[in-house]
Amino acid sequence: MPAPEIALTERFQSAFASAFGPEYADADPIIRPSQFADFQCNAAMGLAKRLGKKPRDIAAEILAAVELDDIAETPEIAGPGFLNIRLRTEWIAAQAAELTTDPRLGVPVPETVDTVVVDYSAPNVAKEMHVGHLRTTVVGDSIVRTQEKLGHTVVRQNHIGDWGTPFGMLIEHLLDVGEDSDEAKLLETDPNAFYQAANAKFSGADGSKHNEFADRARRRVPTLQSGDPETLEIWRHLVELSKQYFHRVYDMLDVTLTDDDLAGESSYNDQLEIVCKILEADGLARISDGALCVFPEGFIGRDEQPLPLIIRKTGGGYGYATTDLAAIRHRVDALGADRIAYVIGTAQELHLKMVFTAARDAGWLPEEVDVQHVKIGSVLGEDGKILRTRSGSSVRLMALLEEAVTTARTVIDEMRPDLPEAEREQIAHDIGIGGVKYADLSTSHDADYTFDLDQMLALTGNTAPYLQYAVARIRSISRKAETQGLVAADAPRVENDAERALALHLLDFGPTLTAVGAAYEPHRLCAYLFSLAQAFTSFYEASPILKESDEQVRAGRLALAQLAEKVLVEGLDALGVNAPQQM
Repeated sequence: MPAPEIALTERFQSAFASAFGPEYADADPIIRPSQFADFQCNAAMGLAKRLGKKPRDIAAEILAAVELDDIAETPEIAGPGFLNIRLRTEWIAAQAAELTTDPRLGVPVPETVDTVVVDYSAPNVAKEMHVGHLRTTVVGDSIVRTQEKLGHTVVRQNHIGDWGTPFGMLIEHLLDVGEDSDEAKLLETDPNAFYQAANAKFSGADGSKHNEFADRARRRVPTLQSGDPETLEIWRHLVELSKQYFHRVYDMLDVTLTDDDLAGESSYNDQLEIVCKILEADGLARISDGALCVFPEGFIGRDEQPLPLIIRKTGGGYGYATTDLAAIRHRVDALGADRIAYVIGTAQELHLKMVFTAARDAGWLPEEVDVQHVKIGSVLGEDGKILRTRSGSSVRLMALLEEAVTTARTVIDEMRPDLPEAEREQIAHDIGIGGVKYADLSTSHDADYTFDLDQMLALTGNTAPYLQYAVARIRSISRKAETQGLVAADAPRVENDAERALALHLLDFGPTLTAVGAAYEPHRLCAYLFSLAQAFTSFYEASPILKESDEQVRAGRLALAQLAEKVLVEGLDALGVNAPQQM
């Protein structure tokens, strides 16, 4: 069941081969939606340059060779050589009927199944997740959901910060206060408070003259790194408490990360020395100012000197670059990655480019393995700056999510006091969390956006509640139809302009999801779903369902509406947004 663009592309490429020779069989027909027809073929201008003819003459030759009678009406030549194409309504209806019985809703089965490794979320142990973690978590989760719906094998990697210098400080503070103390329990509820208390002692901000605590904390770090059993046990306790906190946030956000997906910095600790030895032995790393560095080609600093990627510090410790190189080796060799996506802030662009280049040079990242930095922009406040509290600290993510749900609950309580308490609670959660996630996802992931809770929860515009309301409306229609004994037809009705427009939108779901998965761009799926919801609204206003006197027409329109519901729900699920039964 080819989508319109795919079917048209195949027909036009056959025409190119027939009219201009087999070497033109792969030319892009440039099929695009048109305001003057359903689609437009824009290939004549490009082919004219290659063939040395006028574009309108090329268009005429294409028109003479293309076979579209079963799909479309005879195209019209417009302007300098555009071909305007209006699909046959009966063909659209037939494709919509096939879509109704397709469990994949038009999403093609991939020619090859890739193993896609996605690195996302990545909070730090013993630190609270803040608003900066929202986008990496939400965008990453949408990417993995989309890849799975396309039929690929996905490996989630939550590269948490669970190793390194701060843990000497945290371990000593936990020993001071006691593992069963009230302060230790803050790790589950308010990790920042625990971290800040430890940091105050470490920095001497608590008024200590001789910082015996800082000395102990520094000594604890090599003890941890050497694998001291007692220290490791305390470290595991810290990690376990933080994992419980992560679960609360992930459950609130409805993301799919679990403990099985944790692959923190500590996972690669035993590989760091090996990474350094291999790079040094292969001549890719050398000592510079006491540190072992790789100098990937093409990276020059402001002083016009090659930029170093430090893989072993002067004092013998290892940094992020070493861990990231070890992670790439693991992801390619052990996980069998065909593609790797790093859902990480834009600020890390240079670091990741250098790591990728070094890994390529070392042979750890083969050319056939695609690696992408899915750059994540910032969440801004109303002042256009990075969203922070009045005190200047990062906004707690959990507080932000709770505010969204509370705001949604206030509206639901006012609008639907008739609903049971538990149902209102669930709807408020779906709308509040869905609104926050969708606002994030509907913005290009590398762009900044302003956090505006009122806009996120609005029932109008490109918002989750607008889409959720469209789904709830269709479900309400279905419930009323059931009480009237109306059963949806086997095939959707596609006759008038509104029905036709909605059906055409539905046929574009498969190609859209495929494009979103290839480019890691959830905002394109948001744009599609918004357009689809608008098409449904226009259809609903122009084509009554339950009020229509003709039962066959009612049944056919009900089938079309229910197909729209399926596609909307499937698309929202790819974004990680729930669709309530009613609103």
